[in-house]
Amino acid sequence: MELHLKIIGYLCIALSFVHIIFPKQFNWKKEMPAISLINQQLMYVHTFFIAFVVLLMGLLCVCCSHDLVTTKLGEQICFGLFLFWGLRLIFQFFVYSSKLWKGKTFETIIHIIFSLIWIYFTAVFYGIYFKVEF
Repeated sequence: MELHLKIIGYLCIALSFVHIIFPKQFNWKKEMPAISLINQQLMYVHTFFIAFVVLLMGLLCVCCSHDLVTTKLGEQICFGLFLFWGLRLIFQFFVYSSKLWKGKTFETIIHIIFSLIWIYFTAVFYGIYFKVEF
């Protein structure tokens, strides 16, 4: 399981840095002026802190994988991460509209890749907490 945590850690670190391209990728310079200043700033601030928390999760998984697997506190943290990523997986299918990706090749590929990543994250943290080896 420690290997899986290290893989998740490096994926989280990479994911945190992907947030850097969000403003350009999602055309925020053009789209943001249409919303209020508070909503603009919420988008930037929340995006930063989501990226920061994902970076910290990644560092935790890379640097403390042994402790996460072998200690009671580590198991509790893994339970929290199981809930976090499990909810993210549910949101992937039930909050984001399929109109965002259906019929669009690139967006469909991204949807599938991230769905598989969220499934992997959820399964690993589930496995650690509930002591399921795979």
